[in-house]
Amino acid sequence: MTASQPDAETIAADVFTALADPTRRHILAELARRGPATATDLADRLPISRQAIAKHLTLLGDAGLVRPETGERRRVRFHPNAQPVRVAQAFLATLAQDWDNRLGALEDHLDRGSETNP
Repeated sequence: MTASQPDAETIAADVFTALADPTRRHILAELARRGPATATDLADRLPISRQAIAKHLTLLGDAGLVRPETGERRRVRFHPNAQPVRVAQAFLATLAQDWDNRLGALEDHLDRGSETNP
């Protein structure tokens, strides 16, 4: 990892922040379901203004969840990007494993204590 690349925890935090908003989740789901789209395309499909969608797409882009691509007539189409979600999933899996290990150790300790105390 270089100094300019964010670590897994930072990427996960950005993903969680972006996905905390139901509108952004809806936009991302629409892109995943129907493929790349412009803000105008999304505004035609969703009950949200084009300006609001553009703001949400900016936040999704900042988290790396969408990738803009300039096409014909300078129209920007947004593509979903699953890589940051994979990083967030791996971060959560590591966190869960740490908790499982600690809870397992606690359970073992409590079981040993109950065996010595009738």
